[in-house]
Amino acid sequence: MFIYAIGDLHLSFGTNKPMNIFGENWQNYEEKLKENWNNKIKEDDIVLIPGDFSWATYLEDTVQDFAYLNELKGIKILLKGNHDYWWTTLKKMEEFFKQEDFSNINFLYNNSYESDKAMIVGTRGWSFNDTENSEKMINRELARLELSINNAKQKKSNKEIICMMHYPPISKNMVENNEKSVFIELMKKYDIHKCIYGHLHGKSHSEAIEGMIDGVELKLVSSDYLKFDPIKIL
Repeated sequence: MFIYAIGDLHLSFGTNKPMNIFGENWQNYEEKLKENWNNKIKEDDIVLIPGDFSWATYLEDTVQDFAYLNELKGIKILLKGNHDYWWTTLKKMEEFFKQEDFSNINFLYNNSYESDKAMIVGTRGWSFNDTENSEKMINRELARLELSINNAKQKKSNKEIICMMHYPPISKNMVENNEKSVFIELMKKYDIHKCIYGHLHGKSHSEAIEGMIDGVELKLVSSDYLKFDPIKIL
């Protein structure tokens, strides 16, 4: 069993939001993703999806998108992204899945997920450049991340903890100016050394921070950055 990751699928089977308007590399990406996914991932593997799964506005409009995901191999762990407007309460989403008979799809929302190899924690995060709401929203997301981590700690496992976020946990500007990130400081507090994130597309890939930052290994896993091919992280 391995753990893979790929974020920002931006599926739109139930809505009119073709991604090829953002570049030719998005042309027929659903087919490329499905082929890469099923050629690599086994049924007992885990795939982390850190946000922006579907363009749907309401949960009932996600049926075709989740049907597509449900047919792919592996156990999927979903996190909320900034475009996941369909996201609602955990209870409603789980009831929706039961009704539609979707299996092997789990939500990470103030909770944690335990696999054979690791504990998975995370939260959406927020943009450090949003000066008007940044402090308030970052503090809220920081609290949610700590809830998720504490949920994992309550299970009293000695397994490695992997953190998944939608927004980058630190910005390129912060790194260049030797500024600390509250998200990375929290990961260090709980001995977390691996974090994946998404959100960045196209020209924004140049803003990606990867590698070791203050003892935490960062990896961008947005789908176009990975050429629609899930990457093994453990």
